Formats: sequence, structure tokens, C-alpha cells
Amino acid sequence: MAAWATYLSLAAVLLLVQAVGRCSGAQDYDFFFLVLQWPGSYCDTRQSCCYPRSGKPAADFGIHGLWPNREDGSYPQNCNPDSEFDPSKVSDLMGSLRAQWPTLACPTNDGLRFWAHEWEKHGTCAEGVFNEHGYFQAALRLRAQLRVLDALRDAGVNPDGGYYTLAQIKDAIQRSTGFEPFVDCNRDESGNSQLYQLYFCVDAAGSRFIDCPVSPGGRPCGSRIEFPAF
Repeated sequence: MAAWATYLSLAAVLLLVQAVGRCSGAQDYDFFFLVLQWPGSYCDTRQSCCYPRSGKPAADFGIHGLWPNREDGSYPQNCNPDSEFDPSKVSDLMGSLRAQWPTLACPTNDGLRFWAHEWEKHGTCAEGVFNEHGYFQAALRLRAQLRVLDALRDAGVNPDGGYYTLAQIKDAIQRSTGFEPFVDCNRDESGNSQLYQLYFCVDAAGSRFIDCPVSPGGRPCGSRIEFPAF
């Protein structure tokens, strides 16, 4: 009976510690994935896409998200249900978000639902580092540092429907940025492998790029990767 009581006491202490950690905003991740997405590959699938109300986005890599992750491959999510997305807190960033973090989901919309999802699922898990404004501002700043499309074009990898190897894509980006991305591919309507998303790793403070400690997984790429136009 004494042993059982001790076990219950330890369990209660553990639950209390976890609750305090949640309430204090304790960091529960090791780094971020900054995920960039090629719009041509998002749209060139069976599900197709819808341009946002602001019009067709630029033919450039847009932000999918800035996601806290752990080195064991797991990740926290939906960390603070009370911290709902408030568009007024990022009103000064709206022009940049529409241009650099556009939504292509159907039906046509203004992007607010997409940004709310990213903040509430991922951003709230980094509230010890960022408030809502800081989270979106950091992602925009990090993306601007990479200039991925320029890096690819400089190496002759162009979004014109041509085919390239995974090594060509990775090497071009690494030479320009200093970091090798993880490449995620999807399939077009004909089943061809397409350059879809790029994963870069960022330190836990959200301030600088780092070598990735773990693979994000994702969909494998074929031996020939299409870079579709948009």
C-alpha cells in the first residue's frame, strides 16, 4: 500500500510539472522547419488550386510554415487553444503575407484561414520566443535570406517544365545558401515527380539557419524531378 501511495504521489508531481510547463510557455521543441512551397507543383495536381482573392501569386517559392520540431522527429502542436489568430496583430504584414505566404487552397479565399491554421497549430508552440506578430515576421525574414529561386536559376535549374536530378537541385541551393535543404516531391496528373517543397532548419530562437538534426520525412522524389512553370 505504501509503495502504491508513493507511485500515486510521483504521478501527481509529474502531472503538476507538465501543467506548470504548459502554463509558463516552456519550450517544447529543439528547432524549426522553415518550409517553402513551389506554387506550380501545388497547382499541377489532380486537385488543382485556386488563386487567392488578391490575384495570382508571383512565380516564386512561398512559405508553407515555420514549424517547431524536436530532434526525435516528433513535434508539438496546438499548444495554446486560448491564443487564437488575430488578423489585427499582423495588419502591417498583410501585404507581405499575401505576396510571400499565399494560399492556393480552394475555394478562393483571402488567406486568413491558412494563416490562422499555421499560427494556432505551430506558432502557439513557440510563444516563449514569438508573439503572433513576431512569428510571421520571423518567417518572412528567414525566407528573404534564402533567395532560393535565384539560386536555382543561377545553376540552370529553371521552372519551365524541365527535368532535373535531386543532386542538381540540392547542390544549387547549398552553394548559394550554405545549407542543403530536404526536398519534398509530389506527383502531377501524369504521375511525374515534381519539385514541391523545400525544408530548411532554423535554430530554436528562430534567428539563424542551421544544419538539420533530423529528416522531416516527406514524399520521396524520383530520379527525374520536374520543375513546372507557374
